[in-house]
Amino acid sequence: MKHRGRHRRRKRGQALRAFLAGTALALTGAATVISASQATVSTDPGALEPVTSAASLADLRLREERIPQPVPDGPAQPVGVAAVLADADRSLRAAADCTDADRAALPIAPAATRAHCWDEARTEEWHTGAVTTSGDADDDGRWGSNRVVLSGWSDQQGHSRVAFVDAGDQERLTYTWVALTVPASGDPVGRPLVSTLSGMVWYQDKLLVTADEGRALYLYDLDRIRRTSADIAATAPPARGDRYTLPAVRSYRLTGARIGALSLDRSTTPDSLVASESVPADGDRPTRLWRYALDDDPSGAGLLGTGPQEAYETKAADVRGVLAHRSQWYLARAAGGHGTLWRQDSGGASGARCGTDETYLCWSGPAQSLSYWEESGEVWSQSGRMLFSLPLDTIDRALG
Repeated sequence: MKHRGRHRRRKRGQALRAFLAGTALALTGAATVISASQATVSTDPGALEPVTSAASLADLRLREERIPQPVPDGPAQPVGVAAVLADADRSLRAAADCTDADRAALPIAPAATRAHCWDEARTEEWHTGAVTTSGDADDDGRWGSNRVVLSGWSDQQGHSRVAFVDAGDQERLTYTWVALTVPASGDPVGRPLVSTLSGMVWYQDKLLVTADEGRALYLYDLDRIRRTSADIAATAPPARGDRYTLPAVRSYRLTGARIGALSLDRSTTPDSLVASESVPADGDRPTRLWRYALDDDPSGAGLLGTGPQEAYETKAADVRGVLAHRSQWYLARAAGGHGTLWRQDSGGASGARCGTDETYLCWSGPAQSLSYWEESGEVWSQSGRMLFSLPLDTIDRALG
């Protein structure tokens, strides 16, 4: 029976990959019309250049800031990730059950191998942001016994929340919401964190997210998730109406730059937090890419080294997703429709092409963050209402 079950799952997996490949092929025509702004995004960004200017490096330094500790919310004790997953009350749809409009946000080339969409009316009022996984949190790819994806969202007011997705069964992803807050004096819930969550990384038991339009990072302790009391949930605004909240415990502020995207790199010693600068498509200066050392000692005073370990400049602008692995850097860039995906190093850049005119506009639209799950070899991202993944090897083959 077990063998037959595995055979059925294998056939379903093959059918899904064929379906997603067919969807990507059908979307190829959408990448053949290029506007002036898209043409700029499609331009080869060339090789990475090291940042050597002392003033430029100083812009990337972090200043650690203490924030008030949250007020205890009655007798209830904080809960961890496992308790939140056990209380998952929503499900994502498989790609085949998603609308054509939703699937249009998927990459054309390379095509996703796994994809799901959010089956919930309220998400139409919210915008997707960064993704991180239990592959970032621990090198075995799990948090305890769970495989988890964290998906960041924000509404029109900038209020932020995170979907805690149980990814243990790849054919049935379930989730529930946790609202991110910042402690406020005398308030057991705190104020909502106002941020688009363009960057988010889960490392050990901590979650780092972008805030203040990329000028700051907020740090959250995932062992301090709190159940929202019924009276607060009934009267709270939408961003605070979820059943769980998570208050920040620390923050970092940048000296002179704005972070556009974050990811984790486990190929360095020690592990490092990778960041890309937020520079608009019509910006007249290069985009900086850099990394901070991470401290995995829970007894340490701080999680992050405050100075950049290394920094580079790229001609790529409007970078929405950044990934570094060994000596390679991967950049997801936004455009009017589908975006572009580039791999860069000190020797040059390469990008995936698609369509009859071999355009570079092949990545998801709009492009979002990238997260590498080292244990499984997959890169996760989301775009529009789609959450998707594909192997890093597949990306490398497509980039040539």
